[in-house]
This record gives sequence, C-alpha cells and structure tokens, in this order.
Amino acid sequence: MPILLLLLSLLATPLAAEYRVLPLAQGLHHPWGLVELPSGELLVSERRGRLLRLSVNGNRTTITGLPTLTNAGQGGLLDLALHPNFANNRWLYFSYSQPGKGGSGTAVARAQLHGSTLRNVEVIFVQHPKTSGSAHFGSRLVFDNQGYLFITTGERYHSRDMAQRLDNHLGKILRLHDDGTVPADNPFIHTPNAKPEIWSYGHRNIQGAAIHPHSGVLWTHEHGPRGGDEVNLIKAGANYGWPLVTHGREYSGGVISQNTHLDGMEDPLWVWVPSIAPSGMLFYRGQHFPQWQNSLFVGALAGRKLVRLTLDGPKIIGEQALLEELDVRIRTLVQAKDGGIYLLTDETNGQLLKLLPAIDE
Repeated sequence: MPILLLLLSLLATPLAAEYRVLPLAQGLHHPWGLVELPSGELLVSERRGRLLRLSVNGNRTTITGLPTLTNAGQGGLLDLALHPNFANNRWLYFSYSQPGKGGSGTAVARAQLHGSTLRNVEVIFVQHPKTSGSAHFGSRLVFDNQGYLFITTGERYHSRDMAQRLDNHLGKILRLHDDGTVPADNPFIHTPNAKPEIWSYGHRNIQGAAIHPHSGVLWTHEHGPRGGDEVNLIKAGANYGWPLVTHGREYSGGVISQNTHLDGMEDPLWVWVPSIAPSGMLFYRGQHFPQWQNSLFVGALAGRKLVRLTLDGPKIIGEQALLEELDVRIRTLVQAKDGGIYLLTDETNGQLLKLLPAIDE
C-alpha cells in the first residue's frame, strides 16, 4: 500500500488507539447475564441454565439451586441483578423462562448466594399468561435509585397484540418492591382488570435497560422486527405503541403498520433501520474513559458491534460504532468497579471481555 493511503487508513480509524480488549474467559455457552460481586468475582448466567462464579484468578464454579426452567430458542436462564444491599443480605435476582400450563413465560426469582449454592429461593414474579413458542422473553432486571425493581418482558412474538392490553404481562415493563409486592403508586393499580405490576406497555422485546445517572429515570431499548429497533425514555403509564406504531416491517417484508407516530403514544428517542438487534445497555460513568462520560452504550447482536450514543440531556444526538474489528455478537455490558467495561459475547463459545484504555493509567 502506498504510504499516503496507509496514513489515510490509519487516520480513518483513530478509535483503535483509545482502547484495548482484554479476554478474561472463553468457553461460555451463550452467556446472558453478568454481575460483579463485592469481592471482585463475577457471576455469569448461561442461557442453557447454568450459573457460573468466575474468580479473579480465572477459576469457575457452578452455582447450584436454580429452579426448573425452559431452555429453548431465546428462553432459558437470562438476566442477573444484585440487591442494592447485597453485601449484607446476599439477595441475587435472576430472570428465566418458566414452564407451565400453556407453555412458558418470563419469571423472576431471588435467592441468597452462599458460596456455590443458592438458598431460600423465592419466585417473586410470574408472567401471565404463559404461551407457546420460544421467542421474546425479554428480559432485563434493573434496580432504580429508590430500590424499586424494574422487569422488562417481551410479547412472546405470536402474541404481539397483547402488548396493547393491560390484562396481561406481555410486552410490558413492570415495577415491584424488592420482595415482589406491588408499589401502591404504580400507574394501573386501580384500573379494572389491569395487572397492577405494569409500569408501561406497548413494547415488543426489551433486552436493554439502565437508569439515567442524573435524572434517575429508566431508559430501555427494544428489538424491532425487520428494522425499527428503538431506544425509549420510560414514563409511568405510557404506551410505546407496538404493534400499532413501528418503524419496522414484517420479516417477510410486509407492512405491520403504516404509523410511525400516533397521538397518545410515546415516540422513541432513537431508531435503527436496518436493525442492529440491540442487547445490553449502560450509561458510562467510569474514570478509565473520561471522553465517554455519560455516553449511552448498547451492544448489538446482528450488528456485531458496540454502539456509543452521544447525549444532550434527554436527547440522543450522535452514534459511534466500536469493536467492529472483533466481529462478535454482544449480548451484555456492565461497567466494572474499576471503570472498565465488561462484555459478554453471545456465541456457543462465548467470551467474557473487558474494555480498557489502550495505555495503562
């Protein structure tokens, strides 16, 4: 390559000098959820129904005590979250596809983690109704600054019209107390026939959720069909439109709706057409990458990259693609306590990676 072309090529990819990727573990079978324990150890859920504890020196232990779950398609053992007071009460929360009459559905349980065992397992949420099929379970678990637990679900694909109804948990965001009881100020608690856990509705399949560091408000992203992936700012009682409003089309190419906006329904903050298949979400507040402070990061499965969204208050004003050189499906991202970013890749031979500055600080 001529020297001039080589220099231009290097200038066109300046981000490569900003970070390095440290492999921490491999051989993970479609890993899904990730949390960092106070000890610095990591818990990783594999969709097939295995929960692993990874030590700082690379050893891994299988955690026992999980309830029965359905491992099929997009279902299995899904997200993980620590109670805000985990250091004292040891409560670990996890979502999974629960089998039962009519098929399966997203459920959430909590258990106390003691060594390599889960004790005192309590199922605190069960999605109704259960349906057939193995797609669109959601789900992410997020505690807000007040200690409320948000649970995101999917509409189970074949039941998408249920996302517009309040008599079920499909295509919804739910808000609960940490023990699974319903807060008295949930928006539909006094609405006849409505499920009292509902916080918002009209969603398709939410696999990313994070609390905005300044406002304390929940942000999510969800999968569109063929196009129409969305980032949304979540409001209590709001309708986010699916399937009456969408920027996407049927996988066959057919029309789902002519509407990309309807009065009384919330518009997305950001839309991807074509789809990137977003999964995982975080607002970065670490010290390793000061230039990324308060950026919103989103993993991409089909897009096989890490997306950095630039914010101006509650608005998204720009997008930047990172890690395209890795060519991996990014399922989950978590900010490490030291300011790095943990990544899980969704593969049969999945990896745990850590994003760090290119030059040691």
